[in-house]
Amino acid sequence: MKKLYWSALIYMVLGLAAGLYYREFTKALDFTGDTQLSVLHTHLLALGMLFFLLVLALDKAFALSGNKLFTLFFWFYNSGLALTAAMMLVHGTLTVLGNESSAAISGIAGLGHILITLGLIHLFLALRKALPGKENAEQRIEAIR
Repeated sequence: MKKLYWSALIYMVLGLAAGLYYREFTKALDFTGDTQLSVLHTHLLALGMLFFLLVLALDKAFALSGNKLFTLFFWFYNSGLALTAAMMLVHGTLTVLGNESSAAISGIAGLGHILITLGLIHLFLALRKALPGKENAEQRIEAIR
């Protein structure tokens, strides 16, 4: 559970730093157009901090973190979000500097989205396994005997 707390905290700090970077960087270069830097702040706060706080509550309620599927979720999701956010930062910075983005940046960001998707699939599998149901109820009854 502490990993979830620390993840939420780190994404909060990164999200706030991204907002500051966007504001100061675009102001320093007198940039007024659209850039991915403008949404990096909210992506990190929503998909990072808020999401991990929600998962922390789910872990508290269903004891998810002891499950191998949950471990896979944690690493897939974190690596995907980090990769996606890094590419947003690179793409947005290039836009503000007036440089062209490359197809490689889009491809790497796409890989980040795939990793996030794999993480979410593993989270739902871990959650399904932890939910009370017929099989889980039978296992609990056997454990009591």
